[in-house]
Amino acid sequence: MEVQALTKYAHMSPKKVRDITREIQGRKANEVLDMLRFIPRKSARLVTKTLRSALANAENNHNLLSDTLFIYRAIVEEGPSLGRFKAGARGSAKPREKRMSHIRIVLSDSENKS
Repeated sequence: MEVQALTKYAHMSPKKVRDITREIQGRKANEVLDMLRFIPRKSARLVTKTLRSALANAENNHNLLSDTLFIYRAIVEEGPSLGRFKAGARGSAKPREKRMSHIRIVLSDSENKS
């Protein structure tokens, strides 16, 4: 059975979050929680928050034990961008893109489904 959690509009570039999610796919969920605790990045905290939400969904809604769950997929989708400007030389303005991301974590009770 698959259980998922989604964090939308996280104020972090998708590229920065994907660095973390590539490392956690296919591992045990409890092992990943311990691993993410020692990564000193904001993206690791965002992924931890989403993973804890997925584990809570599994335990409360589907009566699954967190010890048996694996991370089946960890997907980072691009959210909307905020357009901002920063002062440039000679009174000009330089555009900046403040990117957001949507983090989706899917847990499964079997290790490999594909």
